[in-house]
Formats: sequence, C-alpha cells, structure tokens
Amino acid sequence: MSRKRLSIAFFTAFFILFLSGCAKKKKPIPIEQSGTKTKIYHATGFSVESNANFTVIEVTSPWPGTETTFKYALVPKEKIATITLSRDEYDAIVATPVKSMVVTSTTHIPSLEALGELKTIKGFPNTNLISSSATRELIDSGQIMELGTNENINTEVVLELNPGVVVGFGINDTNKAYETLKRSGVPVVYNGEWIEETPLGKSEWIKFFAPFFQKEKIADSIFKNIEESYNNAKLLALRATQKPTVLTGGLYKDVWYISGGKSWMAKFLEDANSNYIWSDTEEQGSIGMSLEAVLEKGQQAEFWLNPSLHTTYDALEKANSHYKRFKAFSNKKIYSNAVNKGATGGLLFYELAPQRPDLVLKDLISILHPELLQEHEPNFYLPLQ
Repeated sequence: MSRKRLSIAFFTAFFILFLSGCAKKKKPIPIEQSGTKTKIYHATGFSVESNANFTVIEVTSPWPGTETTFKYALVPKEKIATITLSRDEYDAIVATPVKSMVVTSTTHIPSLEALGELKTIKGFPNTNLISSSATRELIDSGQIMELGTNENINTEVVLELNPGVVVGFGINDTNKAYETLKRSGVPVVYNGEWIEETPLGKSEWIKFFAPFFQKEKIADSIFKNIEESYNNAKLLALRATQKPTVLTGGLYKDVWYISGGKSWMAKFLEDANSNYIWSDTEEQGSIGMSLEAVLEKGQQAEFWLNPSLHTTYDALEKANSHYKRFKAFSNKKIYSNAVNKGATGGLLFYELAPQRPDLVLKDLISILHPELLQEHEPNFYLPLQ
C-alpha cells in the first residue's frame, strides 16, 4: 500500500471513529410508552396522547366505511434532534409548533382562526370557497396561495411553500396528490371531522388542531365555552310547548335528498325540540326519495329547511311547480343555509357551522320557537326571499 493510500485509510478510520464518538454523545431520549390522554367527550374519530417528549394523534375514522387508522407523532422542535422514532410506526412525524400549514377544507379555517393561527395557512385548494373575512384578507394580500382542488392539489406550489404539514381530508385513500407530497417528505395528516355524527362531535376537532401549535389548553377552553352555549340553547328549546313538524332537502335530478334520522342535521332538529318527519330512519347521511314519497309524508310539514340551493320562492317554483303543493311553501315557512354567502360565493354554513354548532342551534330555535329567542340575529338560516 502506498504512503498516500495509508494516509487516506488512516483519516477515513479516524473520521468514522470521530462520528461514532459523536453518535454516542447523542443517545436518544428514552421514549415513554404511556402518557396523558386528552379528554374527548363527543368526537369519536381521533385521540390525542402526550408524554414528556412528544404527542401522538391517532385518527381512527378518516373517511366513511374504513378500518384504516393513521398515527401521527408531533415532536417539539427543540427535541426532534434527540428523539428517535420509527418511521414505520408513524404515518407522519411533525415538528411543533408548526409555523406554516396547508389546509384543504373550509371547515379547517374556523379552528385555526379561533386558535389565533390563521397566518400559518400558506395554501388552500379553491380559495373562492373561503368566507372568513380575516382569511380573505390574507388571500387578497398573497399570503395564502391558490392550490387548485383537493383531489388535484398543485403539488409543485405546495413543495415550493414547504409547509410544516398538510392537513387533508378524503372520501377514500386514492388522493394521488397526497401520496406525491408524502414521497417528497411533506407530512400529510388526515382530518376526519366531516364524518362525525353529532354537532358537538364535529366542533371538538379543534382539539385535533391544537397540538400542532402546542395550544391544547386554549382549545379545551374554547370548546368548553361552545359546549356550554350549545347545552344552554338545548335546555332553552325544551321550554317550548309545541314541537313543529319539519321537512328537509329538495330535488336534484328527480331525486329528493332528505337528511337521515341519524344525521348531523337530524340531531340539530332533535335538540331544537322539533318533530323531524324522518327522525325514525337509521341513515347517517342523506336519503334519496321520490317527489311522491316526500309529498305523501311531508306535504303538511310546518317548516321546510334547505330546499337544495334555492334562495327565493320564485326560483323554487321555477325549478319544479310541485313545490307549491307543500304547506310550508304556501305559508312562507322555508329557510335556507344557502342564503348567507361570503364575498366570493362560499357558503358560510359549510365553513363555520361545524365549529359553532351552538350558533346553528340558536338559529333553528329562533325559527321553530321564535318566542324563546326574540332578539336573536341569525347566522346561517335565513328565510327564502
């Protein structure tokens, strides 16, 4: 071996020993196997558990009908260099507090706004759907980028943004954009709030967002106030002496979609102390029916909510003249959540209502039992014009 080769071998061996020494000095912090679980009272699709070193979020219901679960590790930035986690064990590892985030549903916006973290949003698919005035200012000033659609997110723009995490949602596991981002090293986490069945269950998902910003106590306080407001409204509704009958939905291509008896909407109507005509059905989503079937059971309903996206009686009549046969049409007792829109056409209901079910319930009580909330200013439900 030449002298030059001997020198190279010596320095290579020295370099390896040096690195080994460094590695020994950075022993991983022992990982605790048990921790403190965040109390979740109404939501059923996720859990949060924290130990002294990091937080684990487990999403057990990312979309309907799946047994797939996702497990995410949220590690404080000051500890991430000293903690060793198996990437096979976690679907994403996120450094906290997150300073930049991409969200994909308008229902994610109110949680971030309530936590004071709107400015962490750097991108959103289809920004025209956002109604929040504070968020629209960030869009108009170029601080939130347009990303296309949820199913076809512009991954090149997302990679340029280099967010700390992408919060996605899905109806199944076939979102190719999310897979592209994960392969590129961008953490993607699923949020399944939209399939929660109860009003307070959806609202409690603010506790899902809180650990990304280390704001668990703030989220708990916000949710407690919403829960108290909702329960107080529910008690108020019980003072009503009458339970008016209610019809929901409208025709879409000759099929009338009504809310199922176990749906989010049906729960609101139950808590508003009303008689929802299809409360005895077992469906958690909507039910498709014929016009004749709806007429037979719902023609005499006192109130009619959400007649598709129609916002005036003229538009409703032009869409189908048979709508005039309903008592609620004749008595002008039709109310819609599609009237109140944001500056670019997004529906406020689909953005804010999951986070503020107490406001939805008060709207419904003021409609169904006006004597109980005479001074109430509606947030979502307005009468057809």
